[in-house]
Amino acid sequence: MFANKAMTDLNIYFTLGLLVTAFLFASVGHGGATGYLALMIILGFAPLQMKSTALALNTFVASVAFFQFYHKETFSYKLFFPLAIFSIPASFFGAIIHLDDALYKQILAFCLLFAAIRLFTFGGQNIQTKKPNILILCALGTVIGFISGSIGIGGGIILSPILLLMAWASFKETAALSALFILVNSISGLLGLAYKKTVFENHIWIWAFIALLGGILGSYWGKKQKNMANLKYILILILAVAILKLIFLK
Repeated sequence: MFANKAMTDLNIYFTLGLLVTAFLFASVGHGGATGYLALMIILGFAPLQMKSTALALNTFVASVAFFQFYHKETFSYKLFFPLAIFSIPASFFGAIIHLDDALYKQILAFCLLFAAIRLFTFGGQNIQTKKPNILILCALGTVIGFISGSIGIGGGIILSPILLLMAWASFKETAALSALFILVNSISGLLGLAYKKTVFENHIWIWAFIALLGGILGSYWGKKQKNMANLKYILILILAVAILKLIFLK
């Protein structure tokens, strides 16, 4: 009886937190996978449960993000295809491979830290782009895809700052490309989990609807805001709490 009540309370807290997290991340142009994982860490979800839930939610929210940011004139297929061709199978195999819980949490802590830094440096200035090396793109897609499948993210939070730092894409190009990159990797990771016969949460469709709703509302609201600094710091705080819990708590 007490176990059932605790599980019900956990689902309620996660559902409410999911709505807020999706809203906040979408308002600054992110799909939110790292936010959902941070929330699940804080609430004490098991690693396998976290991976399957985050990948499932990603497929819905990334679809909305891609629809929002895609423009035929700015989307770079020359960038996307070398990345995706190698990241999709890597994400599938990453999802199949079982990571020790301790190693999973270490990799996840690094990715959450990366996400926090990305949010802190979030901006919209224009940059002068240059042509990337095709072999580097293929290698990058493989590495990010494998990490994505193994811990339950789409990989956009890792890919987007690299594209910008290397001046391979503008901010508009990066937003659309990252959204589609997240989508295909998340689907591939889910297929890998299905291949392993992973059991998904009973509430996943409800959670997907909540994440989708929060993402739509957040992206609409974020477009109308001029100063996003306070929201960024709230999101960074959420990630920081999750990182500290990963490091100091078992």
